[in-house]
Amino acid sequence: MILVTGATGHVGGELVRRLAAAGHPVRAMTRRPHEARLPAGVEAVYGDADDPASLDAAFAGARGAFLMSAQGVGTAPGPTHDLALAEAAARAGIRRAVKLSVLDGGAGSDVIARWHAEAEAAVTDPSRDWAWTLLRPGRFMSNALQWAGRLRAGDEVAVPFADRPAASIDPADVADIAALALTGDGHAGAAYELSGPESLTPADELAVLGGTLGRDLHLRPLPDEAARAGMSAYGFPPEVVDAIVQRTRQSDRGAEVLPTLEKLLGRPARTFAEWARAHAAAFSR
Repeated sequence: MILVTGATGHVGGELVRRLAAAGHPVRAMTRRPHEARLPAGVEAVYGDADDPASLDAAFAGARGAFLMSAQGVGTAPGPTHDLALAEAAARAGIRRAVKLSVLDGGAGSDVIARWHAEAEAAVTDPSRDWAWTLLRPGRFMSNALQWAGRLRAGDEVAVPFADRPAASIDPADVADIAALALTGDGHAGAAYELSGPESLTPADELAVLGGTLGRDLHLRPLPDEAARAGMSAYGFPPEVVDAIVQRTRQSDRGAEVLPTLEKLLGRPARTFAEWARAHAAAFSR
C-alpha cells in the first residue's frame, strides 16, 4: 500500500491517478475524504497533520508514502506538519518515503532555508529505517491558476514580480517522478532538483495562456511594495516577506532549465503551452 498525503493537491492528485492506473494499491489522505474525487479502487482516508491519531490511522499498513505539506513558512515556530508526517510514517514502519520539498531545499540561512532544512531533515535523518528520496522542484506552472478568478471575469490580471523568469514545472511531471521513486529502484538517497523545459516570466506565461484561450489578455505589473502588502495581508510574517522579495530580486535561482527530469523520465518536460491546453477550462468564462 502506498499512502499519498496531500492527495487532492496539484501533485498529489496527479500521483494518485498514476499509481492507480499502474495497478498499485493506493490510499489517498485528505482532510475532506468525502469530497475527494478519486479513481476507482483508491481508498480515501481522513488525515490532518494537527491530529496525530488521524495520521496513525492513515499510515497504518502503508509500505511507501508520498509526504508533502502546504503549511506556510513562518505560520508556526517550525514545519510542524512535515515533522508530524515523518513521525507518523516512522511509527507505521514504512519502507520508502518520497518527500516533496522545494528547489535548494534548506540551502541558505534565511527563514525559508531554515524551515525547509528542518523539514527535509525529518525525512533524511539516518535513524529513519526507510529509503528516502527528495523532490526539489522550482515554481509550479499551476501557480497560474491564481489568475483564474480574474480571467473568468475579465482580461486583466495584476501580477507581482512580472518580469522575473522561472523555469516552471508541470505538477504532473513531478508526479511522474514521484511515482518512479515510490515504485522503482535506484532512487534511495537522491535529491532531485527539477525544472520545466523553458524559462518564462509571468508575462510570457500570460501571453501563452491568451493564445490558448484565443483571448487578448493583459498583465498589470504590481510594484514590489504592493506585493509586500499583499503577502502581509495573506498572513506571511515580515521575515518571510523579506526573504521572498530578496530571493526573487537578488537571485536568478529557478530560472535555469535543469536536465534532471528528462534524464529520469526519458522524455522532455511538458511545456507551459501543454499545461495551458490541459487546464484551459479553469480560465473559461
